[in-house]
Amino acid sequence: QVQLVESGGGLVQPGESLRLSCVASGFTFRLYSMRWYRQAPGKEREWVASIDNLGGTTNYADSVKGRFTISRDNAKTTVTLQMNSLKPEDTAVYYCEGLGYWGQGTQVTVSS
Repeated sequence: QVQLVESGGGLVQPGESLRLSCVASGFTFRLYSMRWYRQAPGKEREWVASIDNLGGTTNYADSVKGRFTISRDNAKTTVTLQMNSLKPEDTAVYYCEGLGYWGQGTQVTVSS
């Protein structure tokens, strides 16, 4: 069955970086675009970034553009979100999504 497993979250200070990973299984990963979303406490889940199946096209929410980078390794069936210059407002549970399936999420907390 389809599985998406995120990792890499944690507690960091403002301005620091984190790298999230999502390992996919159960489907032909290289054929499908992938996305990262996040959900902050008391807020709706919001889209963060997308990448097409070959990694040639990426898109970002305005709130993270220039700070976050999405990438993928089709050989390792992994999608990554590099997050730099983190801000307190980036605090959320981050989820990867593909083919309509979701991972369990990984907590990112940005606080001094």
